[in-house]
Amino acid sequence: MADSAFFTPLNHESLLAVRGPDAAKFLQGQLTCNLNYLDERTSSLGARCTPKGRMISSFRILQDGDGYLLALASELFEAQLADLKKYAVFSKSTLADESASWVRFGLSGGDSALLALGLDLPQDADSVARGDGLIAIRLPGGHAELWAPADQAERLRGQLAAQLREAPLNDWLLGQVRAGIGQVFGATRELFIPQMINLQAVGGVSFKKGCYTGQEIVARMQYLGKLKRRLQRLSLQADELPGIGTELFSPVHGSSVGEVVLAAQSEQGSELLAVLQEDAKSDGRIHLGSADGPALTLLELPYQLDADREIQR
Repeated sequence: MADSAFFTPLNHESLLAVRGPDAAKFLQGQLTCNLNYLDERTSSLGARCTPKGRMISSFRILQDGDGYLLALASELFEAQLADLKKYAVFSKSTLADESASWVRFGLSGGDSALLALGLDLPQDADSVARGDGLIAIRLPGGHAELWAPADQAERLRGQLAAQLREAPLNDWLLGQVRAGIGQVFGATRELFIPQMINLQAVGGVSFKKGCYTGQEIVARMQYLGKLKRRLQRLSLQADELPGIGTELFSPVHGSSVGEVVLAAQSEQGSELLAVLQEDAKSDGRIHLGSADGPALTLLELPYQLDADREIQR
C-alpha cells in the first residue's frame, strides 16, 4: 500500500503566504517554531497557539521570496487568515491565500524522480532543494514534497507518472501516521498543547526563540510539567476508518482517555495517531468510540522522546 513508490497530489491543505519586510518579525511572535533557523535550504513544522498554549493550527513553513509559505489543513485556513490579519495591521506584512498559485505533490520513494527534475534533496528531515522554480522538501520518515507554480501542474504530473504510480491521498496520510507526525484539524482545534502531539520531538517547537503567543504555557510544560496525555500510534483491525476527534476509552477511566489525531486505511484495517492518557497506554486496553468499541493495538513510534535534546532547539 504505502510501502511502494508513489506520488500523490496534496489537495487537502491550503497555502497561507505572509510577505513583506516585517514578515519574519511578525511570525516570530506568533508561531512555536524559530524562523531564525529557516533559510533557502531548510523548512520546519510548527504551530500557532492560543494564550493558554492550545494549538489552533499546525503547519509546515518555508521561506519564499520576501516572505513565508505555511501549508495547513484547508478547513482551518479561513479562520487563521482572518485572525492573523488582525495582528498584521501593526506590521509591514501582508497575508494572502496562495493555494491557487501552487501545486503540491507528496512523494514516497521518489528521489529518482526529483533528481530527474534537477532536485538533489538531502536525506535530513526538513531539508529543502530548489531549482527552476521548483521546491523539494524532505519530511520525517523519508518522504518528500514537491511544490511548484500552478502552471506547471500538468507537466509535472506527467513526469512523475512516468516513474511513479499515482496513489490516493490515503496512502500519503498512512505514511504520515507511520512517521508519527501529528496535525491539527477542525475537530481537534484548541484540544492539544504542542507536546501532546510530540511537535517538540520533530522540530516544531523552539525553546530558545523567546516570546510567542502561548509560549509561557508550552515552556512551563517542557521544563516543569508532567504531561499526562501524549501522541501514540495504534492500529485497528476493522473496516471502519476512525474519524478525527473520535474519542478513545479504557477501563482505567470512566470517561474518554484520548482523541484520534489522524487515521488512514492500511493493509490490515487502519492505523492512527491519537493523543492518549499515559495510564491508559500503560494498561493497554484501549477502545474506539466507547468502552465496548473496537479494540486498538499500540504500535511503536519511529522516534524517541528526549527532553534534553528538545530544549536545545
